[in-house]
Amino acid sequence: MAYTPKYLDYNLSPYTGMTRQSWIDAGEFFLTGIFGNIKDFDDPVVMPRKETKVTYPHSPDAVWEFKAEYFEGLTRSFFIAAPLIHENPKLTINGYSIKDYYKSHVLRSCTIGDEQSVGRYEELVALSKDPNPFRAFQQTVETCALVICLWVCKEEIWDTYTKEEKDLIADFLLDYGKGNTVPQNWRLFNMLDLAFLDMEGYDIDHDIMKEHAQAVLAYYAGDGWYRDGHSFDYYSCWAFNVYAPIWNLWYGYEKEPYIAKKFEENSNELMKTYGDFFDEDGFVNMWGRSNIYRNAATSAFDGNLMLNSSVADPGLARRISSGALLQFVTREDFLYKGIPTLGFYGQFTPLVQGYSCAESPFWLGKAFLCLHFPADHPFWTAKENNGTWEKLAKNEVKETALEGPALCFSNHKANGETILRTGKVVKEKTDEHGMWNYSKLCFNTKYPWEAAPDNSVEAQQYVLCDVTTNTFEKANVTFWSGVKEDVLYRRQVFSYDLMTEEHWKQVMNLADFTVPYGIIRADKIRMMRRPITLTLGAYGFPDNGTTILEKEKDGAKAIILKGHDFTGREKQLAMTIFDGWDELSYIKSKGTNPDSENSIVVYAKTKRQKHNRYENYMLLSQVITKENLEDFTEEELFPIQEITYTDQEKCGGYGPVTITLWDESKKVIDFDGIEGRLLL
Repeated sequence: MAYTPKYLDYNLSPYTGMTRQSWIDAGEFFLTGIFGNIKDFDDPVVMPRKETKVTYPHSPDAVWEFKAEYFEGLTRSFFIAAPLIHENPKLTINGYSIKDYYKSHVLRSCTIGDEQSVGRYEELVALSKDPNPFRAFQQTVETCALVICLWVCKEEIWDTYTKEEKDLIADFLLDYGKGNTVPQNWRLFNMLDLAFLDMEGYDIDHDIMKEHAQAVLAYYAGDGWYRDGHSFDYYSCWAFNVYAPIWNLWYGYEKEPYIAKKFEENSNELMKTYGDFFDEDGFVNMWGRSNIYRNAATSAFDGNLMLNSSVADPGLARRISSGALLQFVTREDFLYKGIPTLGFYGQFTPLVQGYSCAESPFWLGKAFLCLHFPADHPFWTAKENNGTWEKLAKNEVKETALEGPALCFSNHKANGETILRTGKVVKEKTDEHGMWNYSKLCFNTKYPWEAAPDNSVEAQQYVLCDVTTNTFEKANVTFWSGVKEDVLYRRQVFSYDLMTEEHWKQVMNLADFTVPYGIIRADKIRMMRRPITLTLGAYGFPDNGTTILEKEKDGAKAIILKGHDFTGREKQLAMTIFDGWDELSYIKSKGTNPDSENSIVVYAKTKRQKHNRYENYMLLSQVITKENLEDFTEEELFPIQEITYTDQEKCGGYGPVTITLWDESKKVIDFDGIEGRLLL
């Protein structure tokens, strides 16, 4: 069953109609699904599990994982419940007092010997028989959620515990706060555990706090983004830029003012461009790991608005937060037995990671922390606005390039979509899942990434076939070279590893630029071994009855798809090939698209037959999309008027390549100097 918004006010919220009461109602909708699966007050928050091969618990003998699952269900659902408890302490769902349930189960989770105890660190080490002295456990993650929620509904739950009960919980939290962690965003979990205890009058080790805080600050890459491990993804937004502001309130402003000031500056830097990361409907892009957390990405607005000197626009923040919530909860496939699926929309196993369990999607409950703002807070009283989207002309594109995290995102007024192009990506060459999450050439808010239909074609990615060995390779590393004269330059390396010099690797130099409805690619082959074949896929297209058209003009070819997504929304995609390609085709697939069971990937294909011969280096193509079925014009399908090469053979082996479009604008593709500007 999908959520149907009530309590709408289109004067206050002209884009979504969503009000604070609408959010409260949506929160109760989630809790109704959760408590519909809890048969007895004493039962833990363990939800139905549709997927069993990837997610944990991985084995019936992994007792420590069952303990982690219980804690994850409890604390992440508490993200939704805590502000509702504070709003209405008498809230009852499925016959249960929500306040009493969480008060009881929080205490039980921390109590040694209770059958629902989630375990102290030493107990988990013994259960797992892991000899690693630096091992960290999932419980550390969830302790952070716990302290945030105890803070949100402090008067209703934390303040009602006896001193002995508080001391028991505090002892449990201290065990994890001072314990092992993962040296990336996890450090913030320890910091908030310790900050909460310090705020409540318990003794903590301030040296541990300072060690974690300085390390987190050092992960900052610029433009509001932090490097999480190696990668950049939404953890920068739903972890660093939520937990750091809370830490400022609890601890930093008073006891570490220098670091707190930096965290505040970094959050404010993110707010300068973060609104443009979402599309005209407020949709979240499916990108990076943990996509099952969905609209939790909007919680960075909430984090910024907690700061002493916030710069977030509250009307825009609420508009995006509400739009992103509606992106998911209004879909019929979003829930499985009343709880969010392990997917982006419906169940979608290709994006699921082994560190997740059935309850993990409730991380999206972090978006509901906005309800801790009272009804008279600007987040709720400001009129919705749509930021950049209100200022763009009909076919205008706004492009933002962030050098620090190597993110380039463009807002396309013509179709309301936001397209993300990424760099600084390093994945193992066997990590196909990681490449899907990070290495796609483009990520589109209206076309979530598609898993590979077969080993020779992939959406928004090159697939290389070495004809001599009949082996397929994908690019697992993407270097960033930045934007020059409105063209983004990157490099992708196929099957990159540190044991082999890059000159012995197959490489694509990437150059692409925006047009009103999408992206034109002007990429350059840099292959040291041939014969090869190359394919390049467009976005995966949901196939719920699709019309397929083909057109040609002056040697260029286009395939157009017209149809609808799972919700019935009109969709249209066209891929056009120009110089360098031999053919354009499509492949039908099943079970590889997050939106629909069936899908189509249009793809281009070419061969390079001769080893060490001077032949076509440039590959020119275009992918454009619409959110309606109105025909693309001929100029939109075939926008290139002329291609001017430097070399007389017109292969693009050296020198600038000038692309003249029908509107007489020109783009100069020049790879000279890229070698000295590559960044990881």
